[in-house]
This record gives sequence, structure tokens and C-alpha cells, in this order.
Amino acid sequence: MPAEYTQSDQFRGARIHQCDLSGLEIRDCDVTGLKIVDCYGGNVSLGGGFERVVVNDVDVTAYVEAELDRLHPNRVLAREATSAAEYRAAWDAIEKQWEETLDRARRLPEAKLHEQVDGEWSFVETQRHLLMASDAWIGNAVLEEDAPYHPLGLPGGGMPAEASAKLGLTLDATPTLDEVLAPRLARMATMRRVVDELTEAELDRVCGRKPADPYPDKEYVVRRCLTVVCKEEAEHHRYAVRDLTVLEAGARTE
Repeated sequence: MPAEYTQSDQFRGARIHQCDLSGLEIRDCDVTGLKIVDCYGGNVSLGGGFERVVVNDVDVTAYVEAELDRLHPNRVLAREATSAAEYRAAWDAIEKQWEETLDRARRLPEAKLHEQVDGEWSFVETQRHLLMASDAWIGNAVLEEDAPYHPLGLPGGGMPAEASAKLGLTLDATPTLDEVLAPRLARMATMRRVVDELTEAELDRVCGRKPADPYPDKEYVVRRCLTVVCKEEAEHHRYAVRDLTVLEAGARTE
């Protein structure tokens, strides 16, 4: 078993020199100011939200973002929506891409949809996470529902287990794709209703609740909540289709 370090600051400001770091995985960490100098190796992979990335003295930030936008144009719609009509257009595109991708996923055996590729969420877990995201940002924050959180929702890794338990989430559940899609598609229909009824005035309404207790105590407006949901949908769709390609290749060789 490789060593694991969780919620530690012991590496902050450290200098690692002439060490074997092959196979090192850094996940869900703040890497501000990270420098990798005079190192070597193959298959180096970076993924996350980086403000600026420089490779061998070349700033590649704009190139990477532009290429992602070219390959996944719904990222642009989700990120740049500001008016009610633009949020409706973004959600139209998101609904269409998931309809196509769910049809694609269903052509795989159910077991494949529970496989994790390179330690990422499985396809089913991705659907659970998007359910949780829309429950929090739409059901709770925007609509202030009495019981907004479905038990199958899966929060991000930063939410403490006790906070998840308070929301009634069953993190260790092992539902089938169809069991997850029942509440997931219902929540997508709720989002459809919200954007269809959206007005310009509603976009700037301050929500009476934050998404969940672990979130910071600050002002949340409707437009921010809609943007979060749309961006979550666009980015996790990108991850899902990336991993489906791997799963499909594996299914063909088995």
C-alpha cells in the first residue's frame, strides 16, 4: 500500500531534491506556487483549476483553456451565461449532451459504469455528484425546498463525513445507474423549470439559504447558483466522456 497523507500541511514550502517521485499522485490540494525544476519522466499529467501554468518557461494557460473550449463548447455557454436567455441556451445544450451520453453509457455493461478510471469517480458516481450539486445550489439555495437533498447525492471530497450525514446522504450506497437517474433526471427537470421561468430580476435575487451548512456564510445570488450548476454539468460531462472512452476500449478487449 502506498503511503497516504490527508489534510496535512507538512509539505507546505518543502524542497524535495533528488528523490524518486515516480507514481506520485497529488489530489484535491492547493498547489499555489508549485515548482518542478530540472525533473524528468514520462506521462506527466496535470488536471485542475490552475490560474497560470508555465511549462519550460512557456505560459500555456490560454492555450489549454482555448483547446478545452474548442473540444467542449458547452463550457463556454456555462461560463459566460449572464442573461435569462443565455442560461436557457446553456441548459438546452447541457440537456442534449447528457441525453446523448446516457444513451452511450447504457450500451456498456452495468458493471463498467461502476468502474473508476485512474482513481476518478465512476460514471454512476458522477451522476450522484451532479445530483448533489443541483440539490444544494437549486433545491436548497434557490428554491428553499423543505427536503432538498436526495440520499444518493455524492458531495465533493472536501465535505466532512459528519456534514454529509447531517444532510441525510448515504455515501456508502451502491445504487444502479437507473436508481441514480430517477432523482437525477427529476432534478434536471426542476432546473429546466427554473430556467424556463427565469426573469432578469430573479437573477439578482439574494437566496435565503446557502447551498449547505459547510459552505461559507456569505451572500448567494440566483445567477451564481445557476452558473455553478451549469459549470459543474459541463466539466463533469467532460470527465465522463473521457472515461467512457477508456471503458469502451476495455469492454471491446474483454
